[in-house]
Amino acid sequence: VLDALYMDEMVTSIRNWMKSPASSGVGTEEPENICDSLKNVYILIVEGFLLYNYEPLNELWNRRYFLTLPYEECKRRRSTRVYQPADTPGYFDGHVWPMYLKYKNELEENASMQVDYLDGTKSQEELLSYVYSDIIQELNKLRE
Repeated sequence: VLDALYMDEMVTSIRNWMKSPASSGVGTEEPENICDSLKNVYILIVEGFLLYNYEPLNELWNRRYFLTLPYEECKRRRSTRVYQPADTPGYFDGHVWPMYLKYKNELEENASMQVDYLDGTKSQEELLSYVYSDIIQELNKLRE
């Protein structure tokens, strides 16, 4: 399954970005106000699923966030999305939800991996505020 997601190519792309963010092909923005100690600090946010159980990728992350949802809310959200091809009847209960639980349990059992579990029922603003504050704390550590 992981091969179908082109994980090796993702690892290569991220490593290339880490070597040279400006020439990696990923757009970068220079903030207007930046202190000298953070001039050459770049932030790459990678969003997706199954990112933390693929070891070559997993060793690259500084921070990890995992959105959690209760069954009913997850099923409701999934039912409002349009997939091509469409989910077959019973697909959510037979595959999607069990795989979510399996993946989440694997993460929770891996004591060496620090993951911030975020309540996916909170507003987008609350979630972004938390992640933003967390990243700012990480940047402040670099200043020291």
